[in-house]
Amino acid sequence: MSVLLAEGHRFESCTRYKLKTNIMSKNLTLSIKQQYFDEILSGAKKNEVREIRPKNVAKYCKVDKEGFVVENDNGIVPVVYDTITLLTGAYKGTRPKMVVKVEGAKIDLLTDEETGEFITLNDEDGQEYFAAVIEYQLGEILTQPKE
Repeated sequence: MSVLLAEGHRFESCTRYKLKTNIMSKNLTLSIKQQYFDEILSGAKKNEVREIRPKNVAKYCKVDKEGFVVENDNGIVPVVYDTITLLTGAYKGTRPKMVVKVEGAKIDLLTDEETGEFITLNDEDGQEYFAAVIEYQLGEILTQPKE
């Protein structure tokens, strides 16, 4: 897959979106550690952050036909998800899960605190990309885990 962003592009602000009521909802499924699962369940944790890498960029960022991220005046445009299914536990048998409403999302490019320049990394193929994260703002828990 192509690099996250072309060199020289700067994004001063984050992209946020508000969900609209849709007949069909779009769901993202993520694995999460038990500690964070419990914090979301109790209401103490209200967001979930994920690294964006070349192998998962299309999962988190809108991309065009050529594989480049889509930008607008606010920065990189995230893929809109209505809900996130959070799973925890071992990858065998029944795993505890819950479904949480997504209230919004923002994508941040990471910068070096000393220089203010964007951080670049290399993937396992040696391809350079800008370090970025997506943060989902979590809302109501729609499906509780079964006891």
